[in-house]
Amino acid sequence: MFKFLRKHPPKDSEERGQLKKELFGYRRCLDHGFPSKPSCMAYDPKLKLLAVGTKTGRIKILGAPGVEWSVELRSDVSVNQLFFLPEQGRLLSLCSDNTVYLWEINQKGEKSVLEQKREYTFSVDESRMKGISVCCLTNNCEQLLIGTEIGNIYILDLNSFKLLDQIIYQDVVMQNVPDDFKVNPGAVEALAVHPTDPDKFLIGYNRGLIVLWDNEASNADQTYNSTQQLESLSWHRNGTEFMSAHNDGSYIIWSSTNSAEPKDPALTPYGPFPCKAISKIDWKTAKLDPFIIFAGGMPRASYGDRHTVTIMQGANNIHTVLDFTSKVVDFITISRADEAEDDMEMDEPHTLVVLAEEELVLIDLETQGWPSFALPYLNSLHCSPITCSQHVSNVPDNLWQKIADAGQAQNKNLSSREWPINGGKIAGAESLTKDLLLTGHEDGTVRFWDASSTSMSLLYKLSTASLFNVEIHGDHNSGEVEEEWPPFRKVGNYDPYSDDPRLGIQKIALCPLSETLVVAGTAGQVVVMRAERDDRELEVSSTTVSVVSDRDGFVWKGHEALGKREGEVTFPAGFQPVAVMQISPPAACTALAFHSEWQLVAAGTAHGFGLFDYAQKKEVTSRCTLNPDDLTGTSDTPISRRKSFKKSLRESFRRLRRRRSERRKAEEKTKEQKKGDDKSEGIEEKASPIKTSPPASPESRPVERQVEARNPEDSISSMVRCLYFATTYISDVSNTTSSLWVGTNGGHVYIYTVTVPQEKRSENEVAAVLAKEIKLRHKAPVMSIAVVDGRTKILPDPLEVQHARAKEPQGNNHSVVICSEEQLKIFTLPHLKAKWKYKITAVNGSRIRKVAFINFRSRSDDNYSECNIACLNNQGELSVYSVSTLRQQLEASCLRREDINGISSFTFSKNGQGFYLQSASEYARVTLSARCATEPTCSLELKEGMRVVVEDEPEPETQEAAQTEGNTETEAAQTSGGDNAEGLNDSVLNDSQANTTMEGEITQDSVQIMQHTEEVSTSTETTRTASVQETTTTVISGDNLENSTVTTTVTESSQQVTSSGDAPITDN
Repeated sequence: MFKFLRKHPPKDSEERGQLKKELFGYRRCLDHGFPSKPSCMAYDPKLKLLAVGTKTGRIKILGAPGVEWSVELRSDVSVNQLFFLPEQGRLLSLCSDNTVYLWEINQKGEKSVLEQKREYTFSVDESRMKGISVCCLTNNCEQLLIGTEIGNIYILDLNSFKLLDQIIYQDVVMQNVPDDFKVNPGAVEALAVHPTDPDKFLIGYNRGLIVLWDNEASNADQTYNSTQQLESLSWHRNGTEFMSAHNDGSYIIWSSTNSAEPKDPALTPYGPFPCKAISKIDWKTAKLDPFIIFAGGMPRASYGDRHTVTIMQGANNIHTVLDFTSKVVDFITISRADEAEDDMEMDEPHTLVVLAEEELVLIDLETQGWPSFALPYLNSLHCSPITCSQHVSNVPDNLWQKIADAGQAQNKNLSSREWPINGGKIAGAESLTKDLLLTGHEDGTVRFWDASSTSMSLLYKLSTASLFNVEIHGDHNSGEVEEEWPPFRKVGNYDPYSDDPRLGIQKIALCPLSETLVVAGTAGQVVVMRAERDDRELEVSSTTVSVVSDRDGFVWKGHEALGKREGEVTFPAGFQPVAVMQISPPAACTALAFHSEWQLVAAGTAHGFGLFDYAQKKEVTSRCTLNPDDLTGTSDTPISRRKSFKKSLRESFRRLRRRRSERRKAEEKTKEQKKGDDKSEGIEEKASPIKTSPPASPESRPVERQVEARNPEDSISSMVRCLYFATTYISDVSNTTSSLWVGTNGGHVYIYTVTVPQEKRSENEVAAVLAKEIKLRHKAPVMSIAVVDGRTKILPDPLEVQHARAKEPQGNNHSVVICSEEQLKIFTLPHLKAKWKYKITAVNGSRIRKVAFINFRSRSDDNYSECNIACLNNQGELSVYSVSTLRQQLEASCLRREDINGISSFTFSKNGQGFYLQSASEYARVTLSARCATEPTCSLELKEGMRVVVEDEPEPETQEAAQTEGNTETEAAQTSGGDNAEGLNDSVLNDSQANTTMEGEITQDSVQIMQHTEEVSTSTETTRTASVQETTTTVISGDNLENSTVTTTVTESSQQVTSSGDAPITDN
């Protein structure tokens, strides 16, 4: 009876269920970084807010750092244009489906939300609406002028949100045009409202015809004709003249009262050779000289591939061409006149905002040299492709100040002005701790991001390229103008190219208490660094650690190691090198760990691992994990396979035949359900881990999968996947021993005892001896290892006890948690007796990809906390398991199983939050903790009477019934980027599932997993068909409050899962 209870723990009590709600809760918090695929932007000069729209249907509004709102439309809809209604807290968005939305920032309780108020969709059945080409807001912000591809102009009244009966037909416009100009002018290419006369606006047609239209009189006031195709129009502030830009790289100045000929001949700044089109032009006046700013216009033959924005200022001939590394999407000039309450004679532009495909750049037009601003948000995280990341919580003030000061020294060429986009107010309190997110990049740099709040800004950039003999290109954002014509100046930080691919950072480890950083690279280089306040000249020593020294026949066929720079090298303040360990052969590092108190570093590759003493700068020990029969070096990538194509194809057919055979046997057992099986054949869906409905057929009974031993050739079994330092009981229960744990891809765990001298550390040698080995029978990759003390707490990190950040481990009944790709298992120490086991792959077919040990604190009780295991599997699901019994506490769907990059880039924080790349340029932030969540809490203050009440149109009587039947597709398609309710619906607090077993008779040198089958009440191998009424809520990420509720009918069906797709085996 006692043995049965140990195998099947009792269900959670009601008190435990309530406690889990206080500890765990999955939700999506917010996004960090630059939005993927930007398409447009808008700026409110009165409220100082910036809006960015994307091709994926997302809209983001930002103000002061920490002030942001966002909303997400359907993924198949692109946001084409955005317009702020100045000083009203309202935004218009024109989407690719010819729909105009009106958004409002409103106060809901203590938080403000971005919510949709109105929408207008142009019917595709109407032949008059071919397609919207351009829009323009009138001066009084009461009407939206809409130009179309067929040349007509429609007017949308923003109060009633309906089209006015008045339509400016192209035929009517052409009737008032002189006979010389009566040709088909093409689509409406540009619209520009007269700055002083609200009844007049310019209509620019594609083929070069420009008409000054008097809307009150409904006739053409002036008609202008150019020989080149029109691209853009811009008024002078006084309204007496305007400028037109064309596709041949020229621009023309016209008088608003004389259309006979241009005021000045066409000017091609970079002629006389053929030039590319000027896509947009802006004309701003200033006390000194006017500004002319335009995008494009480069000589087609020599610089046609450049992405540029040109700034020219008046008679002084101040001329700069801003050169970007990605395509320019749009630019906006921010002027003092637009922000001022009273009228000003001049525009006085002070900031240029340029939106490129891969970054946002702001140029200071008031400071000499026009420097760039440092971005407090919307940073290009992918300025060089991200290869790894690490989150560091609660950084000491001393280290934080060192990092911040080093970053300030790197920003000498940036503008010293305050950030100009500073609208809104932060409602919440500042973060109590200082947190860092470290990202390693392909170009050998490590970037330190301030992850303490909602706006993630760059603190400091560390480059490892200066340690090696690598040709480094110049600073991309140095601000220097090249001595050539046109006068180019590199701006922005986005630089996708690397000087040498061997510089790529693979692993990062930072100890904030000792201010020590260790980075491991693609060519086997491991660099130990410490934070310093002053510049220093150092000659860095490099120690080679050969992990295949005992294999005489080994041949390395990959890349060479990076050459070390000889002599003294000047290193600026910040992290400076202490020692370099070079692993031989120079394969990419796959695992990294270091102990700052012992001053030891362990690094692993696909061939083995090495232990390095960076205090004495010497090797301690190394081990080759290769099969003795395999002495052929693999390629430069650690995941390459050596088996032939013929053998791979043969094994694929064998697996296919085996699956068919298993399916045939299952069909024979369930002939009575043959009809139901045929209906669901070919559908493969991941079912919920907890089933409340009865099984539909005998085949849906929970059946445990047999975990078979893996073929060593299926993956490189010698690859080191995890390294772990711990002081625990290895030999006996009376004395603790310093130890190093090494886990490989083939399910092999090596346990080394490490002797660290307590005195004369720089003289006495460190010794490491192999004490024990564990061999998992199914040979699954070992993802993570951790030792738990008698209080079921993970052993504290180095120096945490000395700095009073953690308590000393208690009790002598330690145990070790070994997390493989297929199961979680706890062994007692030092005897390595199996205590608890949770099978994952055997039950639901998924495999663990990321593991972290997290200390969850109660939301209501500050004194209560418990340590748990957080896992992310290859299906994109997050799970939490108890360290004491491995009982599942929470399961939530986080990512799509197809999102391989997101799964492989996921990183956990110590307080229960997580980061993953939802695109190459943007991190998504989620939380598993009910207590710790970083979410935007901001507000927007509006002047009294500034917002005109929008008239609500009467709803038909059948509308409510239609909504009940689930026919409101437009509203149901809108989802929030920070959907709190959605995350809570997807997550499951498991009250009764406890897939745990006990095993005994485990020897010291080998751990065998006995194969057995047990019926589990909760299994994903079931077939169910249910029709449920589901409530979907639209939530704004700026506040996570409900906006609208739409009821839909959902039919869910799933079939027996036979296989699962795997994300690549990449451990960041």
